[in-house]
Amino acid sequence: MKLYKYIIRCNVSSIEIFKPARLLCILVMMLFSAINVFAQKTYKHIAFINGTAHIGNGKIIESSLLVINGDKIESVGDIKGIKLNYTAFDSVIDLGGQHIYPALINTNNILGLHDAESVRATRDYADVGTFNPHIRSLIAYNTDNKIVPTIKTNGILYTQCTPRGGIISGSSSIMALEGWNWEDAVLKADDGIHINFPRIVERKWSEEGEVSSNPNKKYNEEITGLVKFFSDAQSYCNVSLNTEKNIRFEAMREVLNGNANLYLHADKAKDIISAINFAVKQKIKKPVIVGGKESYKVTGELKKNNIPVMLNRIFDLPDNPDYDIDIVYSTPYLLQKDSILFCVQLEGDMEAMQSRNLPFNAGAAVAYGLTKEQALQSISLNAAKILGLDAKLGTLEESKLASMIISTGDILDMRTNNITLAYIAGKPVNLTNQQTELYLKYKNKYGIK
Repeated sequence: MKLYKYIIRCNVSSIEIFKPARLLCILVMMLFSAINVFAQKTYKHIAFINGTAHIGNGKIIESSLLVINGDKIESVGDIKGIKLNYTAFDSVIDLGGQHIYPALINTNNILGLHDAESVRATRDYADVGTFNPHIRSLIAYNTDNKIVPTIKTNGILYTQCTPRGGIISGSSSIMALEGWNWEDAVLKADDGIHINFPRIVERKWSEEGEVSSNPNKKYNEEITGLVKFFSDAQSYCNVSLNTEKNIRFEAMREVLNGNANLYLHADKAKDIISAINFAVKQKIKKPVIVGGKESYKVTGELKKNNIPVMLNRIFDLPDNPDYDIDIVYSTPYLLQKDSILFCVQLEGDMEAMQSRNLPFNAGAAVAYGLTKEQALQSISLNAAKILGLDAKLGTLEESKLASMIISTGDILDMRTNNITLAYIAGKPVNLTNQQTELYLKYKNKYGIK
């Protein structure tokens, strides 16, 4: 160990010694580095007993036995009638009736892409230009973002960091909310390209807080430009060997060959229909509607073309004063009733810090028709299916990643949501943040029990 401490203090490239000694120094440093990496990736064999397991597919196991081994779930079942061999595990945790849930997934969000939204220099979620498919949110993701720890404490362990701006914003990636850097955190890189589909009618807020709706005068121009871009990209990608690289067209390759999603951001029914027709004409294999505020009006078209919806926040008002006041709250049930695959997301004002309210948005839909397990699916399994990650995430099933959360109460209810343990791929998650530290600090100051 003394040799190791001496070596790491040395600048090997500047040591004036003979080559064999220098080589020995390098080899020893590599050895200790490898040992350190190996130690960091050592996981435990843990059994969780007597918890209420919400599998994520609608099934509930009241008295469960859930075993994780390394980064995967080894088994899930009922503990009744099982004589547990405690010596077979590194640790056995008795949950005493607490609730176990699969990790929640925060889709279509700028979480991790800015530090202070009001400070332009910290905003890494938008770029100049109209067609930017080559922009990758992946490399802009900041694992040391101050907001991220406040999100984990409510059970959200994965996020889809998503670019904004322009007509084609760029590609999103799925990140774990743990890691030293974006290379550590990435679960799925460049999962799809995001398009802010041209709106037929533009809605603008006045300084008095009133909304005006006017026809989009540039609509035909924007649609024509989008169609031309896709046509050019398709022609480029059909050529086996391009003499000159076009980074914008290269970024479209995975979408055009069906390996990545095409996220079409549209809210109004007419815009959703236009986006669907566009995807069909361009022969897009994996289109997804994002926003979908009036998606309940066009469920027939969505079902016919097998298109899922990333539904915008539930805590909102309808756009039209003639609509039922609770239509936004009822939309998840209407999509569920018509067998449309959907998940809930929180795009909009202060969306990064609002991410902590994701389970409560889903929970609000329970009062308007969804069951609690269906609401859970809207932020776990359904999100994983849309993102193409349901083989790894979304449910507590054998061979999936050991990414889960444990709460003393109902995770969808803000009164009882109390996360006590969380794991990302078998690694325990730190559930403290600046807010919890201040809470304990002032609780102690004023002697509150």
